[in-house]
Amino acid sequence: MLEVRKLNKIYPGGVHALKDVSFTVEEGEFVVLIGLSGSGKSTLLRCINRLVEPTSGQIIWNGQDITAANHKELRLIRRNIGMIFQQFNLVKRLSVITNVLTGRLGYVSQWRSLLNYWTAEEKRQALANLERVGIADQAWKRADELSGGQQQRVAIARALMQEPKMILADEPVASLDPATSHSVMKYILELNRKDGITVICSLHFLSLAREYGTRIIALRDGQVVFDGKPEEIDDKRFKEIYGEEAVQVEIR
Repeated sequence: MLEVRKLNKIYPGGVHALKDVSFTVEEGEFVVLIGLSGSGKSTLLRCINRLVEPTSGQIIWNGQDITAANHKELRLIRRNIGMIFQQFNLVKRLSVITNVLTGRLGYVSQWRSLLNYWTAEEKRQALANLERVGIADQAWKRADELSGGQQQRVAIARALMQEPKMILADEPVASLDPATSHSVMKYILELNRKDGITVICSLHFLSLAREYGTRIIALRDGQVVFDGKPEEIDDKRFKEIYGEEAVQVEIR
């Protein structure tokens, strides 16, 4: 179980991105974060694995205080937390399979990572993960030869290399067209349902959140303004989250 307790993040300059954010996530949940740009979604995700350092509060995962972990402990924690980014975060000049293999960096020695040395078993696992997301035939291409949707599937395969217990997905389909968005979200959903991986995913479109999330947490100005089931967000709730002038947009 993940517990976020009174989490605050204040950036240099005084921007208060998160304000006493508290919630729990049970193992195996698919939680979607929604809210306007600047509401704190990305900051919250990055605080969970400490890519961003919280100003105060606690993040407890299965009894371990992530916020108090030292460098060595944090390295071990991050092995079990996969991250999927909006802009894919691939090394474009490297091959697809090499990008996927970097998901094992938390498990290998420094000299192996520097020499880019991978065992036959690790390469087999990388190909299997690419097969799972439907692009094993692209393994030896440069990453920048792939379409946006294909690159995001490479990022999912890379996260799978960690054998994660939890995946944090930060706007994973924001730069994709509607059809490709659904394709990518279905792969993430499969990891949740078939593998039992806990997923916390930020999304712009409420329609996608309703379709894929088992629970929605909405942020506004760094505060939680809704935490419940997708079907509980009616027009009144929608305007509380997005503002009175907001209009619901469907993505199909």
